[in-house]
Amino acid sequence: MAVGRRDKSSQLSNRGSRIAAAIGIGVVVGCIFAFLFPHGFFSSNPPAQIRPLSNSNLQVDSAPCESTEKINMLKSDIMRLSDKNVELKRQVRELNEKLRLAEQGKDHAREQFMVLSEPNKAGPFGTVKGVRTNPTVTPDESINPRLAKILAEVAVGKELIVALANSNVKPMLEVWFTNIKKVGITNYLVVALDDAIVDFCKSNDVPFYQRDPDETIDSVGKTGGNHAVSGLKFRILREFLQLGYSVLLSDVDIVFLQNPFDHLYRDSDVESMSDGHNNMTAYGYNDVFDEPAMGWARYAHTMRIWVYNSGFFYIRPTFPSIELLDRIADRLARQANAWDQAVFNEELFFPSHPGYVGLHASKRTMDFYLFMNSKVLFKTVRKDANLKKLKPVIVHVNYHPDKLPRMKAVVEFYVNGKQDALEPFPDGSEWQ
Repeated sequence: MAVGRRDKSSQLSNRGSRIAAAIGIGVVVGCIFAFLFPHGFFSSNPPAQIRPLSNSNLQVDSAPCESTEKINMLKSDIMRLSDKNVELKRQVRELNEKLRLAEQGKDHAREQFMVLSEPNKAGPFGTVKGVRTNPTVTPDESINPRLAKILAEVAVGKELIVALANSNVKPMLEVWFTNIKKVGITNYLVVALDDAIVDFCKSNDVPFYQRDPDETIDSVGKTGGNHAVSGLKFRILREFLQLGYSVLLSDVDIVFLQNPFDHLYRDSDVESMSDGHNNMTAYGYNDVFDEPAMGWARYAHTMRIWVYNSGFFYIRPTFPSIELLDRIADRLARQANAWDQAVFNEELFFPSHPGYVGLHASKRTMDFYLFMNSKVLFKTVRKDANLKKLKPVIVHVNYHPDKLPRMKAVVEFYVNGKQDALEPFPDGSEWQ
């Protein structure tokens, strides 16, 4: 009996040892597999690669260098994207302007079709409209291929600002184009009348055009004063119209504060700023002339309007517009003492009468608070708290001879916000 119990105990001990050994082997094998396959046999993620310690240290050491390079790359990308954003905004602005012009042109074309189409019967009371917008001429690039190429690059929607300049007006020209650039206007051109202005435009990245040599025009352009140079613009401007471009003609004593092309109507041959200083003088009024000797008929009614300013007007490429320029240039060439602004207005406004055939050109007066002359600014606006809050499109220093300091004061007031910048100047044209 005793022997049998010992044999049984021995068997149980051997079995326990085998079980313990099997468990030990299983634990060891499990640890090995756990180390080799930490994500399991069926994990969708690939096992992480064990990187040598030396590589890890290398990455830690190179991190600051990579971070600096990445920051520089990001800065470069930001600058590139910023420049691209500016360019895209410019393209959007130009496309919107072209779309607006196309819509406006479509309306004008519809008006012309309604008036000129057959049958040409009058409609009901209050519905009859005359043609206000004359059709544009067919462009003729053969007259000046070089200018045509320049205009194709500069103009937006077949429109651009044009100014004539010689060395006499160089300081004002700088204020002129500096503020044009600030406003964001790209479609502008300087007609350089001497080589010094050509060099000046080149050094300031200003688009320019220099005419082919012409002794008559060159002698006036290089040495002439303001009035003489002003007379040249009508002859030079003709080529722009023949090439099919609408021109906003500008003297250089003008400060641009907004884009003028956003404020034009384009429904007339000529759209001009006024020398008037209120609603009556700018837009016209019934002026009663009193002659007591006539008794009962002593009062004679007259129609008056202050002149258009020939230093700032928008002109479309139409036959009446080109005829206007031809008439002015012809009279200025024949009449030695003629003033270009007086001739400009006489040809626009004088009606046909015995011995004279008037010009059939349509015209529009610009808003005198938006397209402001210096009399309006210094005599009225700067003294009125409400009017001072308005921001004009342009200010033309036409009433005052101290042009450059007043131009700079206009910039200080409207651009830099210096509220007392206009105060030192007198209302009138006394020299400082």
